[in-house]
Order: sequence, then structure tokens, then C-alpha cells
Amino acid sequence: MDLQLKGKTALVTGSTAGIGYAIARALASEGAHTIINGRKATDVADRIKALREATGNDNITGIAADFSNSKDIYNLLEEIPEVDILVNNIGIFNQVKFEDITDAQWFEMFDINVMSGVRLARHYFPRMLKRNTGRIIFISSESALNIPTEMVHYGFSKTAQLAVSRGLARLSKGTQVTVNCVLPGPTMSRANQRDLEEQAKAQETTVAEIQKEFFEERRPTSLIQRFADPEEVANMVAYVASPLSSATNGAALRADGGVANYII
Repeated sequence: MDLQLKGKTALVTGSTAGIGYAIARALASEGAHTIINGRKATDVADRIKALREATGNDNITGIAADFSNSKDIYNLLEEIPEVDILVNNIGIFNQVKFEDITDAQWFEMFDINVMSGVRLARHYFPRMLKRNTGRIIFISSESALNIPTEMVHYGFSKTAQLAVSRGLARLSKGTQVTVNCVLPGPTMSRANQRDLEEQAKAQETTVAEIQKEFFEERRPTSLIQRFADPEEVANMVAYVASPLSSATNGAALRADGGVANYII
């Protein structure tokens, strides 16, 4: 299927690894001018080269920006004043007992996971409305619906993304601009792979056993009973980014393997 993304410019934040990288690859494979982002210029340069080789698309560029630094965000906006597609993928997570989450950790989680997308959308959304075309996609999580007890602050930030996305979608009423959220479930990102390996080492067991325990005890409602591949999430995002998804607006689209135990 041709997703009609040739000639479109897409910015994917946090895209040097994991889900973000898979999204960038999917969009680039469809012919979009894809702009990747990471904190380190060397990582960005490496991924640009890898993506060009993997997709045959030479129209891949990148920008280094640390989304914990608002100055970096505003520099990014000056360098990239307009895009057709904005994928707010950047995010952090850490497992902390609720009573041990400090004020600083709460604010950091909110600033990076929520305000980074707000700052970009505040810039790009009015420009999309003026052109009467555009796509904004927030990468939320099933944790927005099933708040994880091991990281309440993360779940809170992901729920906040749903609220921002829905509010912006309502402001797009009657236009060709859409704003949606995609909600991955447990996905084998670089961070999750590293975390599983560390747990296996600490418990003197295998990664396979840690994964089995995870789905039995922490995500028993998963219907696929495995970690999704980043590409499986990216496929959903690529469709939502395309003109073919024009009737989908203000939605929370689950790519969670059925973890969220709801009909809708």
C-alpha cells in the first residue's frame, strides 16, 4: 500500500533507537523527508547513515537536541520551522516506589514526556492549521490506561499526553489536520532490552525467564504474551501519519498487544 508520504516532511523526536528509530525507518521507507533526533550529534549522524542505507532514501536529516533542555527545543524550532508530520516520541521512564518518587522526578517526568510535545505542538500546530494540512502523533502508552504501580509518575505523564492530544484534536475541527495518540504496550526497545538483561544478571537467570515472569505477574492481561517489536508499533504510526488516515482524529490507538483490558 502506498501511504502517500512522498514529499512530506516528518520530525520524529527521540529517534536514534527503539520505537522512535523504527518509526523514522517506516516513514523514510515510504519516501518521506525524515528528520531524526537524539541527544548526541554523533548518534544522529550514525543513524542517518544507517537509515539511508536501509531505506534507499537519501532525504534523511537529523538534529541533536536534549529535550530536558528547553533551550535545545527552541533551537530546534528555529532550525526546523515547519513540518508536515510531528511524532512526539521522546520519553523517559524509571521504576520507583511511589513513596520514593521525589518532586524533582515528578517534574522531570512531566517536563520531558509531556511538555516537550506541548512545546513542539504549540509551534507546529498553528502552522498546520494555516496550511490546512498536517499530522501530530503523540506516542503514549498502555500505561496511560493501566497506571503501573511500579512507576505511577510515568503512567501519569502518559495519561496527560492523551489529554493534550484530544484537546488539540478538538481545536482542529473542520480542518485537514489530525492529532492522535498511539499507545504501545511492552515493546522490546533498547532500554527494555538493557533492563531485562540487568534483571537476569542480578537474579542469575535468563532473559527468557524474566520475560515470562513479567507477563505472568505484571502484564497478565497481554493477549500476545510477548514484547512487541518496535516495527509493529511503527506500522501503526506510519498509517496514522499518512493522508489515508484522514478520518482518524482525536483517537487513542492501541498497539499494546491487548494489555489494556477494555473493549474500547
